Amino acid sequence: MERMEEIRERLSARRLKAFLVSDLKNIRYLTGFRGSSALLLVTGGDAFFFTDFRYREQARREVKGCEIVVPAGALLRHVRKTLKGLGIRSVGFEFSAPYGLYHGLKGDFALRAVRGMVEDLRVRKGREELRLIRKAVRRAEEAFSEIRPGIRAGVTERAVALTLEESLRRKGCSRIPFDIIVASGENAALPHASPSDKRLGPGDLVVIDWGGEADGYFSDMTRTLLVRGGADTERKVEMYNTVLKANRSAIRTAGAGVRAADVDRAARDLIGRAGYGDFFGHGTGHGVGLDIHESPRISLISKDILGEGMVFTIEPGVYIPGKGGVRIEDMVHIGEKGPRLLTRLPKRLDIV
Repeated sequence: MERMEEIRERLSARRLKAFLVSDLKNIRYLTGFRGSSALLLVTGGDAFFFTDFRYREQARREVKGCEIVVPAGALLRHVRKTLKGLGIRSVGFEFSAPYGLYHGLKGDFALRAVRGMVEDLRVRKGREELRLIRKAVRRAEEAFSEIRPGIRAGVTERAVALTLEESLRRKGCSRIPFDIIVASGENAALPHASPSDKRLGPGDLVVIDWGGEADGYFSDMTRTLLVRGGADTERKVEMYNTVLKANRSAIRTAGAGVRAADVDRAARDLIGRAGYGDFFGHGTGHGVGLDIHESPRISLISKDILGEGMVFTIEPGVYIPGKGGVRIEDMVHIGEKGPRLLTRLPKRLDIV
């Protein structure tokens, strides 16, 4: 497999004889396995896939390019046995691996924690990955459009979130990528608010952040609505239009060879010039794929350079304590001809 060969090239460049993968998303990426118990050992010439009895048949169906090992007992013990049998001493493992994995290998091997061995490959999506992400986007948008008529004054944040989750599952999502955010009024000033029993009221800005799923790949989007009536409508419309302009500015700036920090700055500077700079405290976006948050990072401190095949969000926001907040989030793909929006839901202010 091409991905496994790329790992072997990275092994050679780092002067390692083997690399142990424990992150299940990385294992899925390299082997196709979708189960919940596995370790993957890649050497210069071989790959060993370890799982337990529950997944023996599933592994035979899904795993490609590996020798499948279904041992009795702890998987890590058999990884040690395999490494000793091959005479391998220098072993790399994922920087994010649990301490228990390191503890189970130390003593007999020269161990090195390695950053980005698989994740750096995952950042550029292939054709099939992009197809699944588009499908996850479509499911999320169809679900929102289905429940949108029920978003009105008097319903609770929790009711909106539950209805949206139910619709996502009806559209085919086997998983909900993250807890849906529905935040209205003062709650909308909390970027990661949890849905409450608060009822949507006149004049409330309502931030809804949700995502879809397709065969393990995710989507992520946010829209902000305004409930008709209430006070300070002009100020809230101004906030919304400022965030919308920042969203569009960042999308226009994105492209192959562009620094992620410059994309963030395109949104942040516009919000700052409008007088809301102190109320935008998070990054402008993040990669999406097998994880809902992965590389590239779109922030002022990011060192990432955008490249063809990358998929990421653009999600500037303004959050004013006691008043409310606005966030508008789209997903972008860098293609051969530049940035393309994957999300298609309208972005004009929706007054309900």
